[in-house]
Formats: sequence, C-alpha cells, structure tokens
Amino acid sequence: MQQVASIYHRKVGDIVVTALCDGYLDTSYDILQGITPKEGEKLMKNACLQSPPRISVNAYVVRSQGRTALIETGSGNSMGSTLGHLNENLRAANITPQDIDKVLLTHMHPDHSNGLTTDDGKRIYPNSEIIVHENEIKHWSNDSEMARVDKRKQDRYFRAARKQLEAYKQQLSPFTGGGEVFPGVVAMPMTGHTPGHTAYLVTSGNDTLMIWGDIVHVPSIQIPHPEVTLDFDSDPHVAAATRKRVLDMVSTDQMLVGGMHLDFPGFGYVTSYGESYRFHAEPWKPLF
Repeated sequence: MQQVASIYHRKVGDIVVTALCDGYLDTSYDILQGITPKEGEKLMKNACLQSPPRISVNAYVVRSQGRTALIETGSGNSMGSTLGHLNENLRAANITPQDIDKVLLTHMHPDHSNGLTTDDGKRIYPNSEIIVHENEIKHWSNDSEMARVDKRKQDRYFRAARKQLEAYKQQLSPFTGGGEVFPGVVAMPMTGHTPGHTAYLVTSGNDTLMIWGDIVHVPSIQIPHPEVTLDFDSDPHVAAATRKRVLDMVSTDQMLVGGMHLDFPGFGYVTSYGESYRFHAEPWKPLF
C-alpha cells in the first residue's frame, strides 16, 4: 500500500526548508570498516532497528528570498525500485524541475546526483545552476583516479558523474573555499567521504540548520562510533576525522542538523557522551 507523499516542511527563520524522501536502500555490514558484522548487528538491534541496515535517502528544498534551491537530486532510475522517488515527491509539494533555480550538490555519488539526468543523459533541471565543489569535478574527471578502482565503481561513480557533468557543462558553478552560494546558505567543505564533499549551513535570524550531506550513512552505528568508515569513502581516515569534528561542532553548539541518510525527515540534534555521541530526532511538528 502506498504511503502519503514523503514531504516535511520546516522553517529556519524566514527560510523554508522542505525535506523530501528519494527512498531507501537496504545494505549489508560489508560496507562498514572498523567494525565487525556482529558488532554492527548488536548496535542495530539495541536501537530496535532493522538488521542489516536500511539507509534512508533524503533531499532538501530551500526557499529563500523568492528563489528555490534543491540540495541533492536523488538516484533517478539507477538504483532500483526502492529509490528514485524524489520527483514524485517534488510534484506532491507543487514544485517542478523548472522551478529550481539552483541545485546544490554535497558530492557526486549516485544516490545524490544521478537524478540530475534521465537514463539517456538529458537534463532534468534545465533552468538550474549547478553548485558543486571544484574538487568533485576534478576527481570524477580524473582518468588516473578512475583506473585505481574496480570496473563497478568506474561505471557507478566515475562514468555516471561524467555523464552528468557533460549534460550541465554550461550551467556548472564550481566553488573552492566555501562562502554563500544561495541566499542564507553557506557552503562548508567537509572532505573525506569524497574530495569535494560539502555541507550547507542555512541561517536566517537566530536560526541555523546544517545539512551535512554524508557525514553519516548508518546513524545508529557511526554517530556513537565516528571511527567507523565505509568502503566507498575516498579517504577513510580523513572522513572519520571530519565526522568527529562535525559531531563535536554540532553537539557543542546545539545546532539543528539535517542529513541525507538520517531517518526521514532527517532533522535532529546531536549530544556528546564522553568520546561518543547520540542523535535525537526532532519531534514531528504537525503545524507549519
């Protein structure tokens, strides 16, 4: 049976942020490094969650000063029937691809950027400026880097990203050191998961929200154990250090966070417990 559309609106000062679900991905403990499957299963079961992990895939629309940005485009038709539902949820929110002024990418993995194009490489967001860190473009366009990985990753990551970059070559706006990329939205490079992985800080008035991209993939494991990495981290050591730094930052500042792989709608807070952390999902607010 079909659920209602996966849409959730939240205000950040005068800015409206809308969480949209692209779907979910069932995975295995084999993707995790620094933890055994038995240890991972224990953590998931202690949290009363499905084992092996089910990973939520989210995107966010940001509406500010009469303009509309989309953070991430989901997986398109490339990753099976449980994913690729972003466009139908955009329609349910009365948003069309033509309404999107800017697409802000945290990075160019398939569940984040494959939704930029159709199966035959056509643009889905024809009016959009594409905001992405220049290191993403350099990395996925680098033949030497592509030669270092197996054929599956060459096709799934490098060739897919190149197809998207080619489709939007006239609309790319790469950045380097961060700064404001949309009214009230500042890019914050968070390297490690990929060379150009980026978080976006949404600020209006006294309210702040960090949309942290892929700082975590399996929250119930990687938030209490930030040292746990994944086999598709470009630099696992840097990814772990970045995760620890971000968790420390948002817990110290009591900052609201949103994440692409936090359980939908993906808003909440992090608190520290010694060397570990816990995530506290923000209660659903029925009135907007």
